[in-house]
Amino acid sequence: MDKKTNTRIITTLATAALLLGACKNSGDDKSKLYAENDRVFKNIDATVKPGDDFFLYASGKWLKENPIPAAYSAWGIGNVVQDDLREKLKKINEDALKANAEKGSNTQKIGDFYFSGMDTVNIEKQGIAPLKEELERIDRISDVKSLVAEFAHLGTIGVPNPIGTYVGQDDKNSSKMMLQLYQAGIGLPNRDYYFNSDKHSVEIRTDYQQKHLPILFKLMGMASGEVSGATAKTYLIEKALADSSRKLEDLRDPYHNYNKMTVAGLGKIAPLVDWKATFEQLGYKNVDTVIVGQPEYYRAVNKALTAFTLADWKSYLKKNLVSDASPYLSKAFDEENFRFFGTRLYGRKEQLPRWKRVLDTENGLMGEVLGQIFVKEYFPEEAKARYVKLVEDMRATFKEHIEKLDWMSPATKEKAYEKLAKVMPKVGYPDKWKDYSSLTINRSSYAMNVMRGSIFQHNENAEKLGKPVDRTEWGMTPQTYNAYYNPSNNEIVLPAAIFMIPGAKDANIDDAVVYGYAAASTIGHEMTHGFDDQGRQYDAQGNLKAWWTPQDSAKFAQRAQMLIEQFNNYNVGDQHVNGKATLGENIADLGGIVIGLDAFKKTEQYKEGKTINGLTPVQRYFMGYALGWLGHDRPESLASQLLSDVHSPGFMRVNGPFTDVPEFYEAFGIKKGDKMWLDPAKRVKIW
Repeated sequence: MDKKTNTRIITTLATAALLLGACKNSGDDKSKLYAENDRVFKNIDATVKPGDDFFLYASGKWLKENPIPAAYSAWGIGNVVQDDLREKLKKINEDALKANAEKGSNTQKIGDFYFSGMDTVNIEKQGIAPLKEELERIDRISDVKSLVAEFAHLGTIGVPNPIGTYVGQDDKNSSKMMLQLYQAGIGLPNRDYYFNSDKHSVEIRTDYQQKHLPILFKLMGMASGEVSGATAKTYLIEKALADSSRKLEDLRDPYHNYNKMTVAGLGKIAPLVDWKATFEQLGYKNVDTVIVGQPEYYRAVNKALTAFTLADWKSYLKKNLVSDASPYLSKAFDEENFRFFGTRLYGRKEQLPRWKRVLDTENGLMGEVLGQIFVKEYFPEEAKARYVKLVEDMRATFKEHIEKLDWMSPATKEKAYEKLAKVMPKVGYPDKWKDYSSLTINRSSYAMNVMRGSIFQHNENAEKLGKPVDRTEWGMTPQTYNAYYNPSNNEIVLPAAIFMIPGAKDANIDDAVVYGYAAASTIGHEMTHGFDDQGRQYDAQGNLKAWWTPQDSAKFAQRAQMLIEQFNNYNVGDQHVNGKATLGENIADLGGIVIGLDAFKKTEQYKEGKTINGLTPVQRYFMGYALGWLGHDRPESLASQLLSDVHSPGFMRVNGPFTDVPEFYEAFGIKKGDKMWLDPAKRVKIW
């Protein structure tokens, strides 16, 4: 996703169906449905007090009975739903294989891509051969000019390199598409891996230098006497680039990461790069002005061009090429890629079955081809209509929250109302689909199919430069198990997959659970992103603009700082949550919870006040929200998340915001002395 997109993995109503054991007979009346709700809360661990660790109270029994499978870095209800989605996509692909479809049709592309990915005999026979021409191109580099030209070429085929570019909306003029540059070029997930002293970071960079890089160079055929030097220089290039890369939390400041300049101005920052020629080679036409996210990074690139030899750069670029393609090459490459990025970084013990990995790759490259078929078969119009209405219910409740704020002035409130009214919901699937007619897919080479898919995506993005913004476009496919808010479009995007209910109708699910589970943790969360520390700086039209009074901004910042400090105090081993980096997600979680709760209070079920399974409607609401984060992580995965993710760990996304909500204390009798007790003066209230 691009730099402005706030994403989060969310649980779907499929989860609720699995947990609730919803009646298969849709004719059952509500009393019969609720009589079966003893299965809803079968995951409760009664040995844990709700006020000590609500996440464990709500989910502890399930966690004990569902260990993490070997192929996963984490396991939760979300994984169960994802596996169900993969089964649906598998059927689509297998049907395409049998279809004898017309050449160039979407069905032919689906079938041939799947065939090439599953054809392990051919993949093994080819080895590194699909990269032969690209490796030879790198060997032909003869000077700095041709080195930079190779950066550009690799950019067109989707291979990471020191020059990171994309075409996206101008933050200060959302109606215009601009060429944008960002920091890139490192091999580890985050710049802090090169410098942090915590145990996890030290172990990862040690393995990277002593095992992973040497193995890659040996696999690509490098002479044994050259491996050590290539490894050392490659790492030094990456470390030099990382040293001038911004930290995760610093990338969240939209003003600091907005530096518009002419191409000539960029040339003063990095004069060794012929930017006009580079942009043309990348397919960006008639560029005169660019937005540079991190200018100091490009000063470092310029310095590195001559600080390292051409031989050093060739080794670095070959590593990038081979590393990026490894999952699609022969077994030795694939297994080393998994050993480091799967096992070492995230603790997985074995790979997913090959068919799942091929589907995930296909989904990432040509997802809307699959999406068109997916929604016809699995997402009826009535389901879309239900969630369009739920969005509007949440919007109305959010407005009421703004009206009641005692810290925001009337002037800022009026503009907040305008922005909220213009939030554009995209529910289920796009109104129009992408055209993949120019993408060639055949059965000859899996790696080449992936490369052609990357070229298609790059060209599609490059062609947007100079054209009107297409505000109907989606940044996710309908079958994606995720959701996002895009501040430049002032939109929330809710793919169909988040509403899937395998084997049940969502109408049969307890309203309290639905509001905690879907309205709060999904719709309300994404809507609140428009008013978090980052999203609030964009106006109703999606422009980065100071529409708050200075006094209101200061009051917001005071409340946000309280949330930063709250999450900074959550520790895991020798690491802690980065309260500043995760601030936007934490604000969105808290906002979704309180807005969703007030929306639920308008329902008949809440007003009836009926106790089910010994739990009140409000208690079931909080349980429903907690179900959305049911799951656990391997230590390696958790350590990586704390270092490189803007989302707090799942259990903290339950326990953290709940401590700020007065109704939570009332619902479960939380008292001073309980571990989750937070003094009223320290409880955060923003939206």
